[in-house]
Amino acid sequence: MTPRRAWLAAPFLLPLAARAQEAWPNKPVRVVVPYPPGGSTDVLARAVAERLGAVIGGPGFVVDNRAGGAAVVGTLAVAQAAADGYTLSLATNQTHAANAAMLKDLPYRPVEDFAPIGRIAEVHHALVVPAASPAQTLAELAQRGRGQRLTYASSGVGSASHVIAESWVKRAGLEATHVPYRGGAQATTDTVSGVVDFFVSTWPQVVELVKDGRLRCLEVGAPRRLEEVPAVPTAAEAGAPWLAVDAWFGLWAPAGAPATVVARLSAALVQVLAEPAMQAGLRRIGFNAAPMPAAEFAAFQRAEVTRWRELVELTGIRIDG
Repeated sequence: MTPRRAWLAAPFLLPLAARAQEAWPNKPVRVVVPYPPGGSTDVLARAVAERLGAVIGGPGFVVDNRAGGAAVVGTLAVAQAAADGYTLSLATNQTHAANAAMLKDLPYRPVEDFAPIGRIAEVHHALVVPAASPAQTLAELAQRGRGQRLTYASSGVGSASHVIAESWVKRAGLEATHVPYRGGAQATTDTVSGVVDFFVSTWPQVVELVKDGRLRCLEVGAPRRLEEVPAVPTAAEAGAPWLAVDAWFGLWAPAGAPATVVARLSAALVQVLAEPAMQAGLRRIGFNAAPMPAAEFAAFQRAEVTRWRELVELTGIRIDG
């Protein structure tokens, strides 16, 4: 093309480029979940992806489960994906905050390698004891721990339940034996039966057992008392505000994704999470809708990375030693 023809063509090429970006999405958007199908994050992802597809339009959003390696496999896949708005990460505080402290050679950077779109939901943790436990309060459990070595369950080495429980043990000046399980289900069962003295669990995992009296909840890490169990104190009321460490879930694109696409996704996500039907649906599967737009979510994530570094330093827990 001669210089003159290129000059004449330029005004037509620019609108075409703009229209191409405006046409997003013109193919399915892949939402990578770094956990197996059927788990709580996967269920959340499918509910959110369906509504985002309906609100944004186009060919829709599809969930792609890429589990493995402490959720590193799927998260790294998004960090390395094309930054074109067609690959997203729906993940958690583990992948985008805790792993930075827990893993020595993390192959991605939780902050720098991603463009935050928004927070989606949160889940509170709660410290529970068997119904037959003599401890009626957190202070009484600590007092008991000064007379004997306590045992506590977790959903796995390096899990949030492990780190939060150990942080309480350390701050209370106790020594306790950690009993790790492969997931929360068996940890809950053995807490009910009295195999262990306590368990820091996600609230949805234990709420029905607390309500029917098979477990006693000594605190819940919520900002205010929960309507379903108004007698249970918050972590702050129980004298341990540091136990208020939520599990949280968010949406990211690879760093460098088009700003217009990120803004559109962020606005759509806030809209979806404001829907009463969505909020009710999330509550049914154990989540609290906790929308946070992109800029606010970015600041929140950075603060959480710092928080998890402090927790890991306090507890000395690392997945890879």
